[in-house]
Amino acid sequence: MTPQSATITGKRQLTIPIDIYNYLGFKQGEKVLITPERDHFKVQSYQALLDSLAGSVKVPKKYQNLTPDQAIEKAKIIHFTQEYGVR
Repeated sequence: MTPQSATITGKRQLTIPIDIYNYLGFKQGEKVLITPERDHFKVQSYQALLDSLAGSVKVPKKYQNLTPDQAIEKAKIIHFTQEYGVR
């Protein structure tokens, strides 16, 4: 894969060139993790990262078969209900 240029818009948005997008297997609407590393940053699929960690962390049954966003939302509801009696 050869380097390609892209432009950051006035809204701080960056469009990933299609060749790189396809090469990395990204999907429309997919969440990505952006990690700053000195003078550049790394962009990786959030789901792919979670998949790579699968098995290294035991997932409680109540969070199994949920997307990361669903698990986070459920954890927030449980936390705030237990901690503050708020739902």
